[in-house]
Amino acid sequence: MPCRTALLLLIAAVLFIVPRPSTAAASPEVSVPILLYHRLGPVVADGMTMKTQVFEAQMKYLHDNGYRVIPLRQLVAWYQGKGPAPAPKSVVIVEDDAHKSVYSDMLPVIRKYRYPVTIFVYPSAISNAKYAMTWDQLRELKKSGLFDIQSHTYWHPNFKRERKKLAPAAYDKLVMEQLTKSKKKLEQEVGGPVDLLAWPFGIYDDHLLQKAREAGYIGTFSIERRHATAKEKLAILPRYLLVNADSDKAFVQLLQGNAVKRNVAY
Repeated sequence: MPCRTALLLLIAAVLFIVPRPSTAAASPEVSVPILLYHRLGPVVADGMTMKTQVFEAQMKYLHDNGYRVIPLRQLVAWYQGKGPAPAPKSVVIVEDDAHKSVYSDMLPVIRKYRYPVTIFVYPSAISNAKYAMTWDQLRELKKSGLFDIQSHTYWHPNFKRERKKLAPAAYDKLVMEQLTKSKKKLEQEVGGPVDLLAWPFGIYDDHLLQKAREAGYIGTFSIERRHATAKEKLAILPRYLLVNADSDKAFVQLLQGNAVKRNVAY
């Protein structure tokens, strides 16, 4: 009996001192909303525009109510088993398209609160389209230490439509060009690594996920109105697409995991 008791005590001691791995499976309570923005402005010009004052009110709410805005890269590291689980009330902020209002409207608010932001960029628009930022502006954001620049493909195609139009070989060629060309251009112009990808229009399937892996992406992101939890896989994580109506009470509900359902025309 004494030997058995000693053995049980030894096993208990070993279990106590051996650290648990930092993996999603080890922390099932983790639940992090990834907040996706597109455009800001003084008025709601379209369904993807949020009033700047609404955005600032949301950032203030996070600050005043004990939320912790963490870099997307920190959440990714946890899914990889390379970092600790996000603390309760953690939030991630991202933006798609690198709209010029990120520089003019979002940047002053982000600087005020020192929140980290990840921008998903399709390079064909940068320093080219009137609605987009310039490469110099993107580089300035990167140098601030608050912004990370990642991929949104090269010219934001609708892969569902392209697949219907093209032969399989031509479609695969298009997909790989969109994924690799974007990654290469962003790393050359802004610096890397660029290994995260937001799918245009939130469109993805198993074939596209495989192509993303082949192109060197460790994680990709969709548009689904739910928190990222331990049940997710880094291959595809959900994000809330926020619109101007996601303000006040609706924003609080969203943070609590009870978001109003919306059909947003992307």
